Amino acid sequence: TLSAGADRSKIPETTEFPKTKFVDFEQTELSNGLKLTVAHQPSIPVVNFNLLLDAGYAADQFSEPGTSSLAMAMLDEGTTKLSALEISDAAANIGAIINASAGVDSSSVSLSALKENLDNSLKLYVDIILNPSFPVNELERLRNQRLAQIQQEKNQPFGIALRILPRLLYGDDHAYSLPLTGSGTEISVKNITQNSLIQFHQDWFKPNNASMVVVGDITMNEIRPKLEKYFKNWVPGTLQQKNITPVEIQKDEIIYLIDRPGAQQSIVLAANIAPSPSNSDELAVESMNEVIGGSFTSRINMNLREDKGWAYGARTLILQTKGQRPFIAYAPVQTDKTAESISEIKRELIEYLNDNPVSDEELDKVKDNNTLSLPGRWETIKAISNDISEIITYGLADDYWDKYSNNVRNLTRKRLINAASSVIKPENLTWVIVGDRKEIEEKIRNLPIKEIKILDRNGQEIIQP
Repeated sequence: TLSAGADRSKIPETTEFPKTKFVDFEQTELSNGLKLTVAHQPSIPVVNFNLLLDAGYAADQFSEPGTSSLAMAMLDEGTTKLSALEISDAAANIGAIINASAGVDSSSVSLSALKENLDNSLKLYVDIILNPSFPVNELERLRNQRLAQIQQEKNQPFGIALRILPRLLYGDDHAYSLPLTGSGTEISVKNITQNSLIQFHQDWFKPNNASMVVVGDITMNEIRPKLEKYFKNWVPGTLQQKNITPVEIQKDEIIYLIDRPGAQQSIVLAANIAPSPSNSDELAVESMNEVIGGSFTSRINMNLREDKGWAYGARTLILQTKGQRPFIAYAPVQTDKTAESISEIKRELIEYLNDNPVSDEELDKVKDNNTLSLPGRWETIKAISNDISEIITYGLADDYWDKYSNNVRNLTRKRLINAASSVIKPENLTWVIVGDRKEIEEKIRNLPIKEIKILDRNGQEIIQP
């Protein structure tokens, strides 16, 4: 008989949680100006490299929209010495995984290398970073893929909204006014030439515009001389300044309605400009967002999904950008509840700022979510690399993650209430509604929001007869 053992009559109680500490890392600068950050993690014989360039979609204001994401997609399609097939064969033979991508503010090139094949992996990685040839035949293939992607975006309600929203918020000449997908427009993608990709590479791939994050089975003393050797011909240069100057917040609330005949549901999206991370109490902003719409148990999701059943999911998010960023609330909702959903989202936002601010219980839940999950957060070198990269991209303090748990625990209701009022502007919202116009327009026009404009899928206004 089992006289002792687990008591199965109730759920075991957790009395203490594992403590967590972020990894130690060292920082230096190579002789050509490339910033280097190294975190020694000897658990497995793998080394991760992530080159961060201050470029991203925001750099497209100096070229055709879509250039930065296409240039990054083409980076490993050929170098001056190797074809696309030779690159993929070489990488496969030594177990190297190389990726290049672009986000709003930055572009990155990453390498995961086996320690035993480190030098060969680095040679290939550096060749791709320094000597891409952007071959014309590969450009045409990727151009066709990109044009198909844009067509798909324009065919999906959420894609339409993400393409159109930035210009409505930021105006025309801002670094963030291009489609949030980074894909550009059909006209711009058709205009991108091999020369425009080469020019993008020359303009933004400079060691004084970049940081290298190295995480894995290697020390600063081991890797620094290798990077000095491989990058010795990479020379610094002058840099262009992206226009991320502050813009005025929308004066009045406005609804942009985009017709999608026969749509089974509507996308309801509301946004306003919020302060940049550097002008914010960032932890309080993230936590405040989690309560209103940033998690499954948030107020907006519980209302529209769980309580009313009008949506599969409703969310709010605050885009991570260096400059002013959008605060966005969105929900795909059933067509006949489009106007009602607009009213509910607005009501939730107003109440959150006024007579129903964050409660102690909601704050405690956010604190637990964000601290008790930390021990599992840094189990992989990729996760560690991502969080160091975040420190670099957004200019966070070096000890940001060390102090994170304590800082979250020290959050107060007052800080979250202040963060909410600095970020959420219910009277200045820009609404983008994509749905079947004949089914939803009449009820929308009966809302107290008086300014309504009809746009086509390209974001051009359709003037009413």
